[in-house]
Amino acid sequence: MKNIKLNILIAAGLIIMAGVARIVNHEMHLYNFAPLCALGLFSGAVIKDKRIAFLLPLLAQFMGDAAPFNSLPAITAWAKSLGYKGVQLPSWDGRIMDLAKAAESKTYCDDLKGQTNGLEITELASHLQGQLVASHPSYDEMFDIFAAPEVRGNPAARSEWATAQLKLVMKASKNLGLPVTPSFSGALMWPYIYPWPQRPGGLVEEGFKELAKRWKPILECADENGVDVAYELHPGEDLYDGATFEQFLEATGNSSRVNINYDPSHFILQCLDYVGFIDVYASKIKAFHVKDAEFRPSAKSGVYGGYLGWKERPGRFRSLGDGQVDFKQVFSRLTAGGYSSWAVLEWECCFKDSAQGAAEGAPFIASHLIDVPARAFDDFAGADSDTARNRKILGLS
Repeated sequence: MKNIKLNILIAAGLIIMAGVARIVNHEMHLYNFAPLCALGLFSGAVIKDKRIAFLLPLLAQFMGDAAPFNSLPAITAWAKSLGYKGVQLPSWDGRIMDLAKAAESKTYCDDLKGQTNGLEITELASHLQGQLVASHPSYDEMFDIFAAPEVRGNPAARSEWATAQLKLVMKASKNLGLPVTPSFSGALMWPYIYPWPQRPGGLVEEGFKELAKRWKPILECADENGVDVAYELHPGEDLYDGATFEQFLEATGNSSRVNINYDPSHFILQCLDYVGFIDVYASKIKAFHVKDAEFRPSAKSGVYGGYLGWKERPGRFRSLGDGQVDFKQVFSRLTAGGYSSWAVLEWECCFKDSAQGAAEGAPFIASHLIDVPARAFDDFAGADSDTARNRKILGLS
């Protein structure tokens, strides 16, 4: 309990320092995503090996121009002091890694690993670049901030830049020994999610055809480097549920590199069967966000949220254990389905302080890990068998 309280105080103090660093005027860096991204305190575990690790994947949330948030060695030392065992690196932030160098040099990647104070690099996140592969014109102004300055205001150049960036992510992931990158699909069709005005015939098919066309060279590069793309099925993206995932998968010619970053919170907000989803797509789930949410419709608002803020809308993300996700079922189904990669606890909540959420998240996920038995629970009642004995039992001989 003392350690938890100490960690909360340390985390709160450092987060306040990060906020001060944000307020102080400084030049906006190309990859400075912190002012725009949702809070991302995470913890995780490798289900396969039962090694608990605490991750801070969205380092961009805390990256700043003042120590300890301005370099990989400094921020990993900070993360380690809070009990974290691994870091998921934002591939777009040039202050912690040079993506181009990581893509061309394994030596550079080995050196990068040596700067993490013993923490494991778990994945290279590529959500921002994936977002920019395809963007409907209505989102150009808002998404431009994610791109390099020289391609802003030029959608075609921005998409080409994002494609080149993702190819670098695949090569860098190989050099780092990482088998998967979590990403977004981008969105051409999201403005037409509701069929009014009525969608003309073939619109959706043409949209997925174009989306697959843009991703094809990236997926080919992923395959060449042995890396899976785990699309986070996320409202706002063209891939936001099982149906859209299947349409995209088919449009790519059923590429084996098209996979899923499973996050039940996004399914809660869509009133989707998030547990049954695992049974259907178990073989495609290559990444997992442990994130809670709740959906409480009212007489005033439902799924669409009424343009309300996070505290007022019926569907909202919650700190682990405070929402409606049945994580015992989720972990059980994932284990039964053979999932053997990281379980990453993503923390977003409009009610609870982030430091408290981080402290509570680690023991929460640890309590849900399942040790797979080495033998059947009822093998004490078993006996040696052979074909002749089996036929005798069946009354066949």
